[in-house]
Amino acid sequence: MADDDALIDRFLEMMAAERGASRNTLLAYRADLNGAAAIVGGLVAASKERLGDLAVAWAALAASSVARKSSALRAFYAFLEEEGLRLDNPTAALPRPVTRRSLPKILSTAEVDSLFALIDERLAVAHPVPHDRRLSALIELLYGSGLRATELVSLPRRALASDRPFLILKGKGGRERLVPISDRARAAVATWLTHVPLDSPWLFPSGKSYLSRIRLYQLVKALAAAAGIAPERVSPHVLRHAFATHLLEGGADLRALQSMLGHADIGTTQIYTHVDSRRLIELVNSRHPLATMVQRCVDDGASPP
Repeated sequence: MADDDALIDRFLEMMAAERGASRNTLLAYRADLNGAAAIVGGLVAASKERLGDLAVAWAALAASSVARKSSALRAFYAFLEEEGLRLDNPTAALPRPVTRRSLPKILSTAEVDSLFALIDERLAVAHPVPHDRRLSALIELLYGSGLRATELVSLPRRALASDRPFLILKGKGGRERLVPISDRARAAVATWLTHVPLDSPWLFPSGKSYLSRIRLYQLVKALAAAAGIAPERVSPHVLRHAFATHLLEGGADLRALQSMLGHADIGTTQIYTHVDSRRLIELVNSRHPLATMVQRCVDDGASPP
């Protein structure tokens, strides 16, 4: 159980830094994880069969409560897998009650533009400070490539090549994926690299390691506040959502988006299709044969059929 306590602490730190989880959410996750640990005798080494016992223990709970507890455990085991602390993921045994899935927080393109406008303003001075160069590279990669916060801060120094418009990442579950890198992002990284010590193995070094997720979270929040956006609406994960949302709005293929985001299940990617409803309605109203029929009726002074 001592191992559980330490790893739950690390997991909640990640949730706060990368996902921007609120204090109440973190408290609820801690309670759910500790409660499940007490039932199965510890989470770190729990087998799929032991996790299956939770369905019986939770039988009298509301579907929303079971969904929340299952979600906390899935996120926790995904974290252990991503950190290399478990080679398997036993959460297939957890119950999946039918509930409405919450939509991701998103930013408008205008709001994202305001973030970049502020960065451009800071870089337009005669001698930009290195930290603004770093911030430019971080935000370009977050929004331009949809990287997870952990993937971004831990990028090796030589992850991006000047003649290669993509990088290969190993993300959750050890799955490799190809991530396209925009010309803007490569230019921002190239400029930032001139400030990175030659002996650093990391693209974004900090002390003896790399930039922490918490520090990245703080930088993104501070940028949002300076750009006039409520800080609680912005986090590294929200910029990842914005990347996916705006690509889909621009006509990206859902399967391509799944690949770029590193989702194992396309069902996870489909959450972004909610943002496309407005564009689809516009397409139906402008391109469907009925649209021209209605317009002809209006021109002729007749009532639409």
